[in-house]
Amino acid sequence: MLQVIQETTQQQQQKNKNMKTIILTAFVLSSLMTFAQTEEEKENDTTRINLGETEVLIINTKKGKVVIDANTTPADTVDASPDKEDDEDDPDHDGRWAGIDFGVTMLMNSAFQASFPNDPIWENDPAKSFYWNINIMDHRFNIYKNYVGITTGFGINWTQIGIKNDYLLFEKSSTSDSLYYAVDSTTHYSKNKLRATYLQIPLMLEFNTNEDQDKAFYLAAGVIGGVRVGSAIIQKIDRDNFDNKQKTKGTYALNPFKVDATLRMGYGNWGVFANYALMPLFDTDRTSEVYPLTFGLSMNF
Repeated sequence: MLQVIQETTQQQQQKNKNMKTIILTAFVLSSLMTFAQTEEEKENDTTRINLGETEVLIINTKKGKVVIDANTTPADTVDASPDKEDDEDDPDHDGRWAGIDFGVTMLMNSAFQASFPNDPIWENDPAKSFYWNINIMDHRFNIYKNYVGITTGFGINWTQIGIKNDYLLFEKSSTSDSLYYAVDSTTHYSKNKLRATYLQIPLMLEFNTNEDQDKAFYLAAGVIGGVRVGSAIIQKIDRDNFDNKQKTKGTYALNPFKVDATLRMGYGNWGVFANYALMPLFDTDRTSEVYPLTFGLSMNF
């Protein structure tokens, strides 16, 4: 009888031990779930708002704020993040360089006169001396909001000098390396020009009267640096229904680099410009000092 009672007592103790194990395990799992939920809520920073029978959850996540109506489906979730910047509050204001420039060129001497007694070939024809820029890109560094800034960029320039009086231009002779010329008394050229191609980079200080560039008057002044990448004499002869065009490549004593002072002004995307060379167009050891003066119209992108 005593043995039966001992066995019963041992069984009861084993049951109690198993019950304690189950309760402890449940308590640990419950604690872990509560901790995980708490960490998730901390990370998401959830705010619960009860409006009668409606519960609204506002969850601040790392990606922004999400507002959820607990009575709706996930498809009705609305992204209401205030952290996303509104681009309209900070309108982009481009520089006044990218676009197309077209103008005419006059060649000036060191005294700012269009006269070259020693080299009359440089008394060019402005009506046939064209200046083209295709300015591919620009970038503006703001100094004061969108009103004052520094503009730079990149572009391609074609400078065309119209030669009058059927002059022929040669790079050198058998006795001299100087640039020289002669008049062709037997042929009339309908087109006779010296053309040079440059890659250009501007550096300008720009002022605008309005945050909106389409409604702003602007003024930009600075310098344009260029490197020559090609040059040639292009001639065309019209005679007795005979059309002959020829192109002769050469440096023609052109300096490999150029630096121009520039002034640009206008309204919106349209404007005018004027450039004046700060260094001679040609090597002064081979011909006269020549400084191009260019002015024309601009259309900004």
